Amino acid sequence: MVGFAMTRLFAAALLAVLLWRGLALAAEPPALYEAQAIVTGQEAAERARGLGLCLADVLIKLSGDPGLVGDPRLADWQQRAAELVASYRYHDRMEGIPIHDEQGTRERPYDLLVGFDPAKTDSALRSLGRQPWTGPRPTLALFIGMKLADQAIVLTEDGDRDFAPRLALADASGRRGLPIRLPKTAQLAGVTYDRLAAGPVLDRMAAAMGGDLALIGRLIWSDASLSWQAEWDFVWQGTAHRWQRPAENFDAGFRQGLEGVAQILSGHGEPR
Repeated sequence: MVGFAMTRLFAAALLAVLLWRGLALAAEPPALYEAQAIVTGQEAAERARGLGLCLADVLIKLSGDPGLVGDPRLADWQQRAAELVASYRYHDRMEGIPIHDEQGTRERPYDLLVGFDPAKTDSALRSLGRQPWTGPRPTLALFIGMKLADQAIVLTEDGDRDFAPRLALADASGRRGLPIRLPKTAQLAGVTYDRLAAGPVLDRMAAAMGGDLALIGRLIWSDASLSWQAEWDFVWQGTAHRWQRPAENFDAGFRQGLEGVAQILSGHGEPR
């Protein structure tokens, strides 16, 4: 099925990338001043582009405010991202593949891994009218259903069909600075796509998973719009929050979910 089917070889390759990046579905403190971007080659212009992408992720993660996207002042800082860099390095995405013709040299793809100077980055963030979000970052227990045509699943930590979504969730966790956990298949205890609802059952499951708060999501594929319709439910301090938007892929849908939680917890209003 489109979106869920993967070959064993491709899954193994993605797993190697996941393990190398250290993006595990576990409750680990977020690396707030670190980010990475895919670049083509190691020339200065392409590195500058990658640094700008990384800085945007760090400033959004550090503030908890996805509203920074589209702010022209952020674009200005992206052009100056090198001023804030403490360190960077490359990881060859084609490591182990023999170099061949032009693709193997100048145009070879890399992960650019960047660490930014905390003091300088905090100052840049304040110039954008935001403060670093210094409060505790809870571990989110994720209960996410995905529906495509007549098939629906609830994502798990150990499901065979869940590998690609798990990779995307790990990436979203790192980019938005929120630790996450998924249930194991055995922990779902009869909770199906149609029974995903906020309440004591999922709260107990979240605690058993080592989560502090539960985030419920449903991603439904629309053939009409060729996009996922993402819906999110989150309860914090007795107040229920709900937001929904279309997403061109499930990677974007997952980021919307985590961004919404970060926006609420960091005091930047309601997600839309």
